[in-house]
Amino acid sequence: MVFKGFIKFSRLLIHHRYLIWTMAKREIAAQYVGSFLGFVWTFIKPLVMICVFWFVFSVGFKSMPMGDVPFVVWLAAGLAPWFCFADIVTSSTFVVVGNSHLVKKTLFPSQILPVIKLLSGLITHAVFLSILLGLLIFQGISLSLYSLQFIYYLCCFSLLALGISWMVASLNVFVRDTGQIVVVILQVGFWGTPIFWDIKMMPSDVQFWLKFNPFYYVVQGYRESFLNFVPFWHHGLYTVYFWTVTLLALLVGAYVFRKLKPQFADVL
Repeated sequence: MVFKGFIKFSRLLIHHRYLIWTMAKREIAAQYVGSFLGFVWTFIKPLVMICVFWFVFSVGFKSMPMGDVPFVVWLAAGLAPWFCFADIVTSSTFVVVGNSHLVKKTLFPSQILPVIKLLSGLITHAVFLSILLGLLIFQGISLSLYSLQFIYYLCCFSLLALGISWMVASLNVFVRDTGQIVVVILQVGFWGTPIFWDIKMMPSDVQFWLKFNPFYYVVQGYRESFLNFVPFWHHGLYTVYFWTVTLLALLVGAYVFRKLKPQFADVL
């Protein structure tokens, strides 16, 4: 049953691939409509943010390098996947409500709306990654074949984000407080994930509980891909845990969306 549902959804994505790509590009363009610099802002925003963090932590707080890696590079490697994930989930929360004119059309496949948000978020993520690569080159940090495994971790948080997005997007139609709840949870998750701080600073028993946060796997994976060159198969048991949580999120998210979808038009 689950396998058939996956095949059906895959065919749906292939059938509407041009629609998804067109709407994703329109999503990006709409953010900068009327702006003189346009898409250039996609580069400016993360670049300014990284410069601010560099000044605050490296110049102001005199943060020490993380091993042989400058703190700003270590930080950027952790920020890259989190900001993309948070942007996808936050924007997807309102995607059904914000496209009510499309959802009310019975032939429109509303389940692709979170996919469109996912794709547009990944386009922005590509910009952040280019800045991260620029930082690595500027700091004289060499890359290796292990750097390519960021693609694996990209797939990891994309599927996790998609499952959560289906759930929150459908729930927000009926409970409009969902958006605020998502923002609060993401704020807690941001500081509860070792992005600004090293998990090794914590006692071993605290580390054990913090690692139940599935996004720790992704943040650590990005750093191990670009900075430490640790293969992803090195984390056997934790990999099993992450994919168990992610597949569960996908199944639950898809189930909730499918069950609530027939009532979207009436509520909207």
